[in-house]
Amino acid sequence: MPKLPRGMFKRKGSPSWYLRLYRGGRERWVSLGDDFQAAKTKAEEIRSGVATMRSGRVTVGQAGERWLQTFIQTRRNEKGQALTAGRFRQYLEPFMGYMQLEHVNGEDVRAYRLHLERRTKLSATSVYHLLSDARCLLNWCEEAGLVERSPFPRRVMPKLQEQPPDRVTDEVAERLRALPEPYGFVCRLALGTGLRWGELCRAQASEVERGFLLVHHTKSRKVRRVPLTQELLGEIRKRVGRLVGFAELSPGSFAKAVKRGAGVDRFHVHQMRHTFACQWLERGGTLAALQQILGHASIETTQRYARLSDDFVMRESRRMEGAAEA
Repeated sequence: MPKLPRGMFKRKGSPSWYLRLYRGGRERWVSLGDDFQAAKTKAEEIRSGVATMRSGRVTVGQAGERWLQTFIQTRRNEKGQALTAGRFRQYLEPFMGYMQLEHVNGEDVRAYRLHLERRTKLSATSVYHLLSDARCLLNWCEEAGLVERSPFPRRVMPKLQEQPPDRVTDEVAERLRALPEPYGFVCRLALGTGLRWGELCRAQASEVERGFLLVHHTKSRKVRRVPLTQELLGEIRKRVGRLVGFAELSPGSFAKAVKRGAGVDRFHVHQMRHTFACQWLERGGTLAALQQILGHASIETTQRYARLSDDFVMRESRRMEGAAEA
C-alpha cells in the first residue's frame, strides 16, 4: 500500500476513502470518493489548503481563488469554469473578497444579495446564479476545513418567477423544417431530437444504431440514445461523416441565417430543443422518456416542459366542445 496523506483512511466495509480533519477541537471526516488516485490527490489538495490557509489568516478572495483552481476545475466544464471565474471576480470578490473568512456571517450574505438586487442591473435569474456560486464557495470552505460551518443562511435565495419554455410556435417550426439545404436538415434534426448545438455539431452518421442516435460528449458526460423518426433515419442514411457542417459556425451566426431564410424576427438555436420537448409532451410522450432523451439528471428539470402551450390548450378546448355538442 503506497504512503497515504496524513489523515486519509478507509472505513471498514465501505469502498470510500475519507480524510480526518480537526477544526475548533472537533473531528470532521471529508468524503473523498472510492477512486484511490483521485481520493489521494484531493486529500493532498485539502491538506495543502488547510496548512497554508488557516481560518483567521485567509480572506474570502484567497479562498475563492483556490476554490476556482480545485473544486470548479474538477466539477464544471470549460465554459462553466470561465463563467464561474468571471462572476466571482466581477461580483463576489469586490464585495467581500477582503473579509476574513472566519468573520463572514449570514448578514454579510444577505447584504450581498441586496447589493446585487439594488445596485446592479441584473435580472432575478442572474442574482440567483451569483448567490448559488457564493453558496457553493462557502460550502466548499466547510468541506475543506477552512471554516467550521458554512455561514450561508437558509431562505436567502430569491424565488424566481416561473417562465414558460422559450419555444417557437408549431407554425414557425414547420417553416424551419422547410428551409432550403443545408439549414433545413439541421433544423429538422434539432427539432426531431432535442440535441444541443454542440451535440448537433459533433453528431456522426455512423453513430446511428437500431433507430437511435448515440450522443457522445454530452453535458452530463454520459452517452445518450435518442430515438429517430423514420423520416430522419432516411435522411441520415444518405449522409456520411458529420451530420451538421457548421462546426466552425457559432450558434448566433446560424440563427441569423435561419431568421433571414424563415422570415422570423426572433430565433435562437436552443429554442428548437425547447420546442422538441414541448411537442413531445403535447403528442402524449411521457416525462420519464423525455428526461432520458434530453439527458436531464433530475426529473424536476424536465417538468418545466409540462406546461402546455396556449395553442394546444385551445385545440383541446375546441375538441372537448365538439365532443359535447355531438
